[in-house]
Amino acid sequence: MEKKVTEAIRYRRSVRIYKVDAPIEVQKVEQCIKNAVLAPTSSNLQLWEFYHITQKEVLNKLADACLGQKAAKTAHQMVVVVARKDLWRRRANANLEFLNTTFGNKPKEEYSTAEKFAINYYKKLMPTIYSDFLGVLGWLKYYVFQIIGVFKPTYRQVRQSDMRIVAHKSAALAAQNFMISMAAIGYDTCPMEGHDSLRVKKVLGLPRSSEINMVIGCGIREEQGVYGPRFRVPFKEVYKRL
Repeated sequence: MEKKVTEAIRYRRSVRIYKVDAPIEVQKVEQCIKNAVLAPTSSNLQLWEFYHITQKEVLNKLADACLGQKAAKTAHQMVVVVARKDLWRRRANANLEFLNTTFGNKPKEEYSTAEKFAINYYKKLMPTIYSDFLGVLGWLKYYVFQIIGVFKPTYRQVRQSDMRIVAHKSAALAAQNFMISMAAIGYDTCPMEGHDSLRVKKVLGLPRSSEINMVIGCGIREEQGVYGPRFRVPFKEVYKRL
């Protein structure tokens, strides 16, 4: 029986050692990845990819790229979440195609105000935000938006470094969707920061413009796989009600 949301969140721990004799089903993990792509994403650009690793040879190479840590060496499967800011134009066009189909491919003069705004959002605003040349345009846009911000609230995160953060935030939200979905069906995960990102990209055949967001080991926890009781700083230190 699947766990409820709060149960799954409380059950989820970063598991460092997985049972050798407890395989997990590929199709169930794939379904959890399908849940992942339902996560919220900035401008619905979905600047992510998910690499589901099931082949032993590839798992061994990834375990080496993850510095040989047990969460990687004992994992039955792995999921690598990749941020793809470089695909912004393709994903913006996909949104445009979806909107045109939704709106009925009618003449421009028949679009409502809301429909025109949606079309222009992907046709004009996204290129303005994401386009850059050697970082120069990003800084130019940054200073222009800072000046505009003196007179009215405005969006200020327009440099390439800012857009990288946006892509990684969306990818991380999807990764959390995945891990909670896994916990709901009694499967365990461990998101690993400790990895050689260049080697991970080489194993997966990724382009230089892609970025590794998270490498997640998957399996069923050994009793000693969770290294200790959960610790969180007192809630009152992080909760601010205004």
